[in-house]
Amino acid sequence: MKKTIGFAPKKLFPYKTAFTHSSIQLKDEKGNPVNYERLEYLGDSVLGSIIAAYLFEEVPEANEGYLTQMRSKIVSRNHLNELGKDLGLLTFLETKISKSKMGNNIHGNLFEALIGAIYLDRGYQYCVRFITKKVIAPYVDIEKLEGKITSYKGVLIEWSQKNKKALKFVNYEDSGNQSVRHFSVKLLVDDKVISKGRATSKKRAEEMAAKRAYYAFQSEM
Repeated sequence: MKKTIGFAPKKLFPYKTAFTHSSIQLKDEKGNPVNYERLEYLGDSVLGSIIAAYLFEEVPEANEGYLTQMRSKIVSRNHLNELGKDLGLLTFLETKISKSKMGNNIHGNLFEALIGAIYLDRGYQYCVRFITKKVIAPYVDIEKLEGKITSYKGVLIEWSQKNKKALKFVNYEDSGNQSVRHFSVKLLVDDKVISKGRATSKKRAEEMAAKRAYYAFQSEM
């Protein structure tokens, strides 16, 4: 753990909690569940505040909308999943569920839980040090992030509203026979099917369809 976080922990319990899955069904002396989920919530809040402060200082001319958008890009679920994978956090997880069956978001969840553990162990300034070293220094390039799209659905909705286009996502029957449920979505613009998406969640299916439609309409945007 010292190699991962860059310093020696003072209290080990927060870190053990950060890498305990609910399937272990561990409880404290008061009967409260002990797993990473509450630490994930705490870490998410700490991470957001540190990134917000960094952007506030780094881009003094930016307005609230710009700062909010940039923070969303930095702390996006996909980005946090990448960070968790790079740190190999899944190897520390204690669970009764096969790790191969866990979704991709487990990596980002553990990353946020780790930040929560650092906060409880060493406080806010150590979180700043950790996030600066592991997130800001290697990954945050403001000029590149300005051009990065985090929600194709959001871009499509904004474009359709500006150009008075009727945009609609429609669920349709999924005839696949996989054991895991999938959602299928059609994206219609002015009642014409432009693209389709299929994923294990409705949100991801819509985002996939929106991404394909974005490239179809890219010359008009």
